[in-house]
Amino acid sequence: MTQPVGFIGLGNMGRPMAQRLLDAGHPVRVHTRSMDKAAPLLEAGAERADTPAEVVAGPDALVISMLPDDGAAEAVSDALLSRLGAGGVHVSMSTISPDMARHLARVHGDLGAHCLAGPVFGRPDAAAAGRLWVCLAGDDGAKARARPVLEAFSQGFYDYGATPETANVVKLTGNFLLASALEAMAEAFTFAEKHGVDRTAVAQQFGETLFACPVYRNYGRAIAEQAYSPAGFRLDLGHKDVNLVLDAAGKAGVPMPFASHLQDRLLALMAAGKGGVDWAGIGLGVSRDAGDSIDDA
Repeated sequence: MTQPVGFIGLGNMGRPMAQRLLDAGHPVRVHTRSMDKAAPLLEAGAERADTPAEVVAGPDALVISMLPDDGAAEAVSDALLSRLGAGGVHVSMSTISPDMARHLARVHGDLGAHCLAGPVFGRPDAAAAGRLWVCLAGDDGAKARARPVLEAFSQGFYDYGATPETANVVKLTGNFLLASALEAMAEAFTFAEKHGVDRTAVAQQFGETLFACPVYRNYGRAIAEQAYSPAGFRLDLGHKDVNLVLDAAGKAGVPMPFASHLQDRLLALMAAGKGGVDWAGIGLGVSRDAGDSIDDA
């Protein structure tokens, strides 16, 4: 028997995730801030919810949210809790701060519900193919209930125990590593190019040899070809995540000088009007530093 699911947040990631749930046979109620984004899902059989609370099919419902930031996550949770009762499960798959994940778990627990942290690694194409990696943390019983549903868009799970915010720490750790790799590739390929070497050939070689992994192959190709649109993950959201890293690092007493460099790099590009490009567009900042124009990018 398939589990009814409420789904909130139909951005680049949320839409294919919700579609995978429908394809797996789950009855899905969807809500997003701009409901025009829900049209393809409604045509595919999803049920429309005009408010976040309306995705809750009953007091013991299972709800998934994929939202852009702490503010949206808190607002949606507040709305859900007006209807989500004891036994209800909310899987927050957003990239949010550890503090917010801790807060969400507490306010859900006060009502007898559960909020799991389930941030993912993978881009929209991976979501559409059911190839996301999920970091999962929270109550064991809630995880056992949620996991068969999450398998619709996931290829694997990493369980980080009973404390939800640990999964969000892992997500921020991974995004810091990704942003660092983007900067390193952009600098390396620009270095090669300025010495007369084809940057795409360099990216291909290292993506097949020293750094033979999806990040270096796929992002490396985008940076080498300077193909930063359309955005799979927007640069301004990458800036938000680096800010979360630095905030959490400060609270833990961990100096992260390279994260500070990334924060400045991303902020400068946002000031130049590039916040809507893919975050591989970090390469634009490197190109500008090397004397190239980014006006047409």
